[in-house]
Amino acid sequence: MFMLRNVTKYIFGDGSKESIIDIPQGQLYLVRPRSPKGYSELIFKDAAASVRRTGQEYQYQLVIQRAYEEGEEELIDDEEDEDGAAETLTTEKDEKIFLLDKELHFRSEIRERGEKVLAWKDLSGDPGDVFEFVCDESIAASEIATFMMVAMKCQYERKYRKANDTATDKKLQEFDFTEQPIPSVSETASPLLESSPSSDTKAIIVDTSTPTKSKMPSKAPAKMKQVAIEEKPTAAPAAAQHPVSTEILGRETAELHLFDFTTSTFILQDPSVVVTVSEVGKWQYWLQIEGQERDWLGQPVIADINPVFNFEYLSFIFNHYTGDGGAYSWLLRFKDHETEERFQGGLMQALWEQLNETKWMKTKDDDRQYVLDAFQDLTMEDEPDTQEEQEEEEVEEVEDDGQRSEHYDTDESEDDVGGEEDDGNVNSQLAVGYKHDRSFVVRGSQIGVFKHTPNNNLEFSTNIAKVQMPNGTLFSPTKVMLHAEDTDMILQNAANPNSLYRMDLEYGKVVDEWKIHDDIPVTTFAPEKKFSQMTGEQTFLGLSRNALFRIDPRLSGNKLVDSELKQYVSKNDFSAAATTEKGYIAVASNKGDIRMFDRLGINAKTHIPALGEPIIGLDVSADGRWVLATCRTYLLLIDALQKEGKNEGKLGFEKSFAKDSKPQPRRLGLQPSHVAQFQYETKVPLSFTPARFNTGVDDKETSIITATGPFIVTWNMKKVLAGRKDPYTIKRYAEEVMADNFKFGSDKNVIVATPNEVSMVAKQSFKKPTRESIATPARVGRGSGRLSSRLGRNEIVDSPY
Repeated sequence: MFMLRNVTKYIFGDGSKESIIDIPQGQLYLVRPRSPKGYSELIFKDAAASVRRTGQEYQYQLVIQRAYEEGEEELIDDEEDEDGAAETLTTEKDEKIFLLDKELHFRSEIRERGEKVLAWKDLSGDPGDVFEFVCDESIAASEIATFMMVAMKCQYERKYRKANDTATDKKLQEFDFTEQPIPSVSETASPLLESSPSSDTKAIIVDTSTPTKSKMPSKAPAKMKQVAIEEKPTAAPAAAQHPVSTEILGRETAELHLFDFTTSTFILQDPSVVVTVSEVGKWQYWLQIEGQERDWLGQPVIADINPVFNFEYLSFIFNHYTGDGGAYSWLLRFKDHETEERFQGGLMQALWEQLNETKWMKTKDDDRQYVLDAFQDLTMEDEPDTQEEQEEEEVEEVEDDGQRSEHYDTDESEDDVGGEEDDGNVNSQLAVGYKHDRSFVVRGSQIGVFKHTPNNNLEFSTNIAKVQMPNGTLFSPTKVMLHAEDTDMILQNAANPNSLYRMDLEYGKVVDEWKIHDDIPVTTFAPEKKFSQMTGEQTFLGLSRNALFRIDPRLSGNKLVDSELKQYVSKNDFSAAATTEKGYIAVASNKGDIRMFDRLGINAKTHIPALGEPIIGLDVSADGRWVLATCRTYLLLIDALQKEGKNEGKLGFEKSFAKDSKPQPRRLGLQPSHVAQFQYETKVPLSFTPARFNTGVDDKETSIITATGPFIVTWNMKKVLAGRKDPYTIKRYAEEVMADNFKFGSDKNVIVATPNEVSMVAKQSFKKPTRESIATPARVGRGSGRLSSRLGRNEIVDSPY
């Protein structure tokens, strides 16, 4: 043991190496003891196993990489080039990647015939399914023992968030599963994994007791002590102290279940609890759950509880956060529909009043019903064809992508090889070209230009080194928009809110300052029509906190068109705008409401009430059917088509909805259990980036893209409209995602900007949210098969292309 610990200390010590340890030769099998699909399957005939670092501290991966015989790789590449799909599927056909977590039950054994085998659970497969890496006969037993010790230390670091040199022998025993049997890949009958090890195998023991030498057993471990420890279910934290209540808004009885991260299921905690929603201060509310023997939890009612009501299953799921950063997901099950409806009324009253600081009963009846409907699981119309949906699902399930990324660092010598950026700036905004295949990334007072290649990669083009006003003053744009066939870029400077700036992209410099109005500042702006940036259209829309207007750069003096100004007396606090292909306008506010206009200068045709949270982003489908609003903890998808009454078939932009009718809302939120896992991994709450549809001339909106922290999330519109429980997939990065958007004209490729990287990734590489996919960051820019271009000083120029 002493020898192994010292060897692994030496191995871990070289932090510059991505791969910590490897076994250079073997075969990978998937064994399914109980599956009708077949007992075993050879995945890679020739492969190597390695333990690899990720971009995140305390996270490691077990990687099985395929090896090719001479000439085989070139032959496969030639075949794949014919269908154009090779680039996207590179990683899937070449690698299998597994997060090194205790849940894998990673173990090893030497069989009587001398076979050395590594095995671990297939977490996405059926119960009992295991992956087995059968090592080549040239691999020594001592190499296996060292590999196992490294893997145990990696699992220790992940669980305890500590360096492995702090691990005691007792702690390492938690990750020793040598007593669990490993089925043979050659068996024809399905063995029971619960049975004891057969006498023809002998485990590779990593001794976690105190002897000073590592040892390999020479006999079957028939009488060995069981050292594998069952992973305990998630335990409920201590309840917070209940503040004094001034008014009870709701009190009901229900079953209480807690989400178990180990099994990914809700486990009954108490068959009968009392759930109380109460007011505890001015616009402050409290949720308390008490059983006969203990208080289970107490927490403030805020947006981060992520409430989801499901009346089909009489359930309410929500998140609970503790003071130490812990996150839990709870489920309440009620006895009948009426009980849940009463509880929903009390909880939503508390949440709405907390967010709006207005009494719930002062709102209109139909507005209250609109809010309640938005927080339920609803099935919308236009349900897609099931067969078509299944075919799409099959295409989307891909392990990873082979897309390339570009490292965007604007002040670095050619021989600089790594480390954090020291210029004090990070990538902050992304503008995707419609007319030309370019993407522009804002980084402080500089803008990086990236070309979209025919094989769906990004290629660094150039860097606009100085964004400055015509008087020479540098500034960092807070918002950018491509304009006039992608030849210009409109920039906003927070220090001068009454003006906008035009950058000529041919020369890479700001050439005009446009004074909008002496007294009306510009909060945000949007194109005249959805695809205006593809045309020579000069006018565009502007918003202040209280006004909506047209901007015409061709006017002399102030550029605001006075005849097309709509100002409000009340403080609407406008925050975002979007337009349709015909030029219909949607405007959202920090209050959370949305207005729909068919043109400027008039009152809104439709007003959609607020759910409570500020709206930070807005998008509209080209035909105006769908409105997509982004709040911090959820998205809101609204169907603007009227389906009954005298205006049936008209959009809410064209004609007002009837008094007793409102657009049907769909709140797109992450499942509370996924939110809890996100927060467990990142220790930060949800905060979505502005969500967008995929877009393109004559293209149908089929997907939605957004990000929160290091996670990119994409929703499938067909699944959303069908009311599916799994409408979204995710991709995790090692760093926060700063900006994201689809490539124009495609829903298959996503452009992503992290603080120091810009990449184009295939949507096929996104995965269903599981414990493994949530915890495993994708490699960006520095892995095999990926390009990482770092900019030297001589690549910084003043003109883009």
